[in-house]
Amino acid sequence: MPHFTVVPVRDRAQSGYDSLEGINSVDHGDGGPPDNQDTVSSDGHGNHKEDHPFLNSPDEKKKDFYDRNLALFEEELDIRPKVSSLLSRLVSYTNITQGAKEHEEEESAEASRRKTPKSPNMGTLMGVYLPCLQNIFGVILFLRLTWIVGVAGIMQSLLIVVMCCTCTMLTAISMSAIATNGVVPAGGAYFMISRSLGPEFGGAVGLCFYLGTTFASAMYILGAIEIFLQYLVPQAAIFHAADHHGTDSAMLNNMRVYGTICLSLMAVVVFVGVKYVNKLASLFLACVIISIVSIYAGAIKSVSHPPEFPICMLGNRTLVRDRFDVCAKTVIIGNVTASSQLWDMFCLPGNASNAQCDDYFLQNNVTEIQGIPGLASGIFKDNLWGDYLQKGEILEKDGLASVDSHSTMEHFGMYVSADIATSFMLLVGIFFPSATGIMAGSNRSGDLRDAQKSIPIGTILAITTTTLVYLTSVILFGACVEGVVLRDKFGDAVRNNLVVGTLSWPSPWVIVIGSFFSTVGAGLQTLTGAPRLLQAIATDNIIPFLRVFGHGKANGEPTWALLLTVLIAELGILIASLDMVAPILSMFFLMCYLFVNLACAVQTLLRTPNWRPRFRYYHWTLSFLGMSMCLALMFISSWYYAIVAMGIAGMIYKYIEYQGAEKEWGDGIRGLSLSAARYALLRLEVGPPHTKNWRPQLLVLSKLDEDLHIKYPRLLTFASQLKAGKGLTIVGSVIQGNFLESYGELQAAEQTIKNMMDIERVKGFCQVVVASKVREGIVHLIQSCGLGGMKHNTVMMGWPYGWRQSEDPRAWKTFINTVRCTTAAHLALMVPKNVSFYPSNHERFADGSIDVWWIVHDGGMLMLLPFLLKQHKVWRKCRMRIFTVAQMDDNSIQMKKDLATFLYQLRIEAEVEVVEMHDSDISAYTYERTLMMEQRSQMLRQMRLSGAERKREVTPKSHQNGNAWNSDEHPFFSQAQLIKDRHSLVRMGSLYSDEEEDTLDSPLPENVHMTWTKEKCEAERRIRNNAPENFRELMSLKPDQSNVRRMHTAVKLNEVIVNRSHDARLVLLNMPGPPRDTDGDENYMEFLEVLTEGLERVLLVRGGGREVITIYS
Repeated sequence: MPHFTVVPVRDRAQSGYDSLEGINSVDHGDGGPPDNQDTVSSDGHGNHKEDHPFLNSPDEKKKDFYDRNLALFEEELDIRPKVSSLLSRLVSYTNITQGAKEHEEEESAEASRRKTPKSPNMGTLMGVYLPCLQNIFGVILFLRLTWIVGVAGIMQSLLIVVMCCTCTMLTAISMSAIATNGVVPAGGAYFMISRSLGPEFGGAVGLCFYLGTTFASAMYILGAIEIFLQYLVPQAAIFHAADHHGTDSAMLNNMRVYGTICLSLMAVVVFVGVKYVNKLASLFLACVIISIVSIYAGAIKSVSHPPEFPICMLGNRTLVRDRFDVCAKTVIIGNVTASSQLWDMFCLPGNASNAQCDDYFLQNNVTEIQGIPGLASGIFKDNLWGDYLQKGEILEKDGLASVDSHSTMEHFGMYVSADIATSFMLLVGIFFPSATGIMAGSNRSGDLRDAQKSIPIGTILAITTTTLVYLTSVILFGACVEGVVLRDKFGDAVRNNLVVGTLSWPSPWVIVIGSFFSTVGAGLQTLTGAPRLLQAIATDNIIPFLRVFGHGKANGEPTWALLLTVLIAELGILIASLDMVAPILSMFFLMCYLFVNLACAVQTLLRTPNWRPRFRYYHWTLSFLGMSMCLALMFISSWYYAIVAMGIAGMIYKYIEYQGAEKEWGDGIRGLSLSAARYALLRLEVGPPHTKNWRPQLLVLSKLDEDLHIKYPRLLTFASQLKAGKGLTIVGSVIQGNFLESYGELQAAEQTIKNMMDIERVKGFCQVVVASKVREGIVHLIQSCGLGGMKHNTVMMGWPYGWRQSEDPRAWKTFINTVRCTTAAHLALMVPKNVSFYPSNHERFADGSIDVWWIVHDGGMLMLLPFLLKQHKVWRKCRMRIFTVAQMDDNSIQMKKDLATFLYQLRIEAEVEVVEMHDSDISAYTYERTLMMEQRSQMLRQMRLSGAERKREVTPKSHQNGNAWNSDEHPFFSQAQLIKDRHSLVRMGSLYSDEEEDTLDSPLPENVHMTWTKEKCEAERRIRNNAPENFRELMSLKPDQSNVRRMHTAVKLNEVIVNRSHDARLVLLNMPGPPRDTDGDENYMEFLEVLTEGLERVLLVRGGGREVITIYS
């Protein structure tokens, strides 16, 4: 335990910890804080800030003091509070508890106002140990443990107990680690799992835990009704069997009726008086302890004075003892031998010598043996091994003489028989609920004085105690009670006495009454806790359809949750069989415990920084062993119930994943995802992917409008159709400006892009950068997007529409620069043109074709992209056609055969066609179009002004010298005209000058004073006088032959493509590279325009310099 020493800072006016920060007292009342007191408030986002930072303190002495000691931090105190303010909030923090206690003070609104909050004062004994004992001990111990021992034998019963209790012990160790790793508020196990494994697992397992708790209330009610109808008041039965065949159905109907009545009464009690349920908990626990003590007392007493419970046996068969008075065939009345009631049951009326009797009854003797031989009898050996029975099989005792003979079915009701078929797996499922209840301590963490100490100690001690009780009870039952009595589930052989009650001392009624009240109390407790668990899940708002159950009465009572709990519990009541309900809740509890162990193991293996539990005696291997045991027990007890429970949890998980609210709880699954991603990225870093694994990992460069919305959303639509949810997609954009000033715009843009990605079903990431120039921002994105091996290999960007008409050349300059950057980075490039005409995700092409014009080899991109597009439902019904171009010296027939073979080896179905392009003279149209293109370029080049000349020409008036002429002295240079000329000249001059983009980016002042020297004025006149000569030069210009050849190729290819693919749904085309000389950039744009004229949808594709498709498997 670390030691801290607080040393006050010396000051003439103040000293001490509280006065140092201006906090003299803490008021928990309803009144506001004093004026001279610093308080801590919240900004609504979880960030605590102070209402009165020290700079605004009215006390000047305090202000001087703060200036000397905290002046370095004075500007951040609104977002970074002082340590004293933080600690004062932590000290006054109180947990929100689960269960009935948090509502006791709310029963009366007036009383709650008068009472002040009490500090937690419960220790380990009262807060954890005894509540866990009360929840663990239950109906199975009193009603089914003796039967389990009789059917499974002592050895297998010990194995069942050890398996179940080991599972809960390992779970308790994991739970202790989680519970001591911070504060556990309302929700108990649900809170631990959800905050450790995330909202999806937490909601799924939380609901399973809720269902298990709800069915537990049904099980306890059924147990109470069974005690009531079988042992307390058998006469209260409403339905009676006409013969022995209807006994079971009549009993089930009675259970349903009385169970429904009991459930309704309990629901009313919980709704009206929760505090009484909590106060009676001690009484119910006392009943449990007294009953267990009476069992041990009876076992000790049986050594010398075993209780008298004789069993009547016919041969080796056990008879139902309450059907007759004397265990004999005949009785002596006076000196006359007469038939007994037992004789009358098996024989027809008549003379005893010639009466018609059951064959088995006549050939076997009636004997009477002791039902409770006692510890010293040696019966232990006989009960060591099990005797599993089938439904309807008569209980028989080995070692008694018996003559096998046919017995009529009408006398079957006289024998004690098995009501269900038994097996080891069934007994595990029935016993496991008696090991549950270990979460009671964590659910009461708010009432504990030291929860992180009490929860582990109390829970582990409670499990150890109950395990010892179960183990010793198994041994005592096997050593004291006759085997046929142990296998008699309802005590028919001992005059309808509770079997465990026959061993108790001083009277069987101690066990009967004690078990009845303890079972009723356990039912009330579970019926109280289950609605609050559902309310905690609904309050977290992770499952939308459960929101209504988060509301309740004004005092917080979960009314709607209680109603749903009663309805679900009624389903368990209608099952009406304790043996069938127990495996159901075993499934849900086992699943809950499984995920508690998983949560501890994940947190331990991930070594997250926040994983610092105070409980040290845990290890991830123990958690995995506990998780494995839970999974094994689920399938051992009932494999079909296990599948159903896992299916329910899986459906809830997927529902929360797709429809639930997104929560960030710092869960372990997120950390597990990070670790898995790190491992995968490191594996990918080993080398580039093989050609077989290559797929386009897209970087989509999107343009934003003035409102920060994506200008061309169909670009994302096409990306989603191409990816079909596979691989990496990064949507990138650039905001022009300064990062410090534009950070808010960056966040807004990212959110807008993410929303659009959700709408267009693009699964990927968003990356927005702020740069002084858009061109630089795009280069940053191309270089830095992605991580390790998960980097983009393909860039997709839009076409610069209207580049001819735009006065701003930056759009197409940025476009060409991006093409050059992708080529330099060896990245593939896709440019969808006319993207607004591309189909949405809701459209379907019922016919049509995707045409591929394979002009030059690009690594196979043109082959792969149509195949990927056809995986999407929009393009699925389109056929694929591949065109290639043959020159005069090529064998077009052989080319077609080779291409068909190549596609066959690629496993791609497509139509193949070879287009022959004959050599032809350059047409006049081609020559004229090239001439117009170059004339336009030359005209703009002549109009361009260098950046240096502009700076000398445009100077502020404040820098003029004595030789300068002011524009006011020369009226033919009006100021307005000069401003207009300056704007136009700067625009025209920067069409080809990259250096003058800075001038375009910087805003111009509203009023510009122009200062002209005499020399510059003369130069301007000469330029204007030479304008006609420049125009004549343009008219006499002859086009460059290389440009004429390029234009000829573009025109001829366009004619062929439009002729063959004018009706295609999509045309894929090789994109030629930009010229090495930047002076021809505008000509390059013109060539691309001519190449794609007349086509509705065109995808220009440029390979990245590597093979992306292979013929090999």
